[in-house]
Amino acid sequence: MIRLPLRSRGAAALVLAALAASPFTAHLLAQTDVPAAPAQAPAAVAGPEFPKPDPADFDADSPTKAQVDAFLQASWGYDANRVYQVQRIQKTVVPGISNVVVMVGEKGRKETGGLQFFALADGKHIIASGEILPFGEHPYAENRETLLKRADGPTEGAAGKDLEIVEFADFQCPHCKEAQPTIAKILADYPNAHFVYESFPLVHIHSQAFRSAAYGVCVAKLGGNKAFFDYAAAVYDGQAGLTTDDASTLTLNSAVTKAGQDSDKVEACSKTPETKATVEAGIKLAEDLNVNQTPSLAINGRIIPIGQIDYNILKQMIQYHITNDGPAK
Repeated sequence: MIRLPLRSRGAAALVLAALAASPFTAHLLAQTDVPAAPAQAPAAVAGPEFPKPDPADFDADSPTKAQVDAFLQASWGYDANRVYQVQRIQKTVVPGISNVVVMVGEKGRKETGGLQFFALADGKHIIASGEILPFGEHPYAENRETLLKRADGPTEGAAGKDLEIVEFADFQCPHCKEAQPTIAKILADYPNAHFVYESFPLVHIHSQAFRSAAYGVCVAKLGGNKAFFDYAAAVYDGQAGLTTDDASTLTLNSAVTKAGQDSDKVEACSKTPETKATVEAGIKLAEDLNVNQTPSLAINGRIIPIGQIDYNILKQMIQYHITNDGPAK
């Protein structure tokens, strides 16, 4: 994946938004000062045995254990093998900020790990691994509402938005190119999904990303959704040509032609203030949602760094949201 410069690396997003593959990863903060579970003989492994929580470790007024449990269920409920226990919810020296530690394991394994985060006074956010992330019984509802209102890029799939999947991508990002077969599989497996492509050019590291996005805006404006996705496929195919301005002009004009559009009209359109504002609005949307790497997917508001998740786990997550999120409002 490509990450924004001078920003958090997104490990916490994986822990709390996805926690892919296994809880026994670098994303778990195993070095918390929670005592380890007692060692057991290897026979008849039923699952982890967490240390008994100390009531003295629950002195914070907020959040409650029930609120933390609801948050973890919303985040991890897609994985029937994951088990966890809230170990402490303690006051900190900063009024309104609580230190939360959760023990995590898997059925059939004895190993455990610890996850630590800080719950903020607003009751809607936490800090984990340097990132501010959504919190609550329905932690992704606000993001979902924002995307339903503001994700207005080219679309594929169903018209209904009960399952809305938004991709944030950069045409010059090699991992975004690599993710396109996964996107195609999602659309094939979930024909009821409303898919939106939001350009998120990482302009600090990709010199041709904004221009590529601007051309895409104009292709969609002149030729519609199908023309845009034909253009996108062609740009990714020719991504190696997005280098100098001259080489990029050839690459982008070729993609425009393959999408059935007039390259002169698209180039002229790409230089207008209106087109610039459209691209900047997509960047602002990503930033407002704390998307900090490409490619990322938002599944009904739940932001996933797609390049780090096994496809079968991704399907479990999508199915969980289909079952639990309810209709779009």
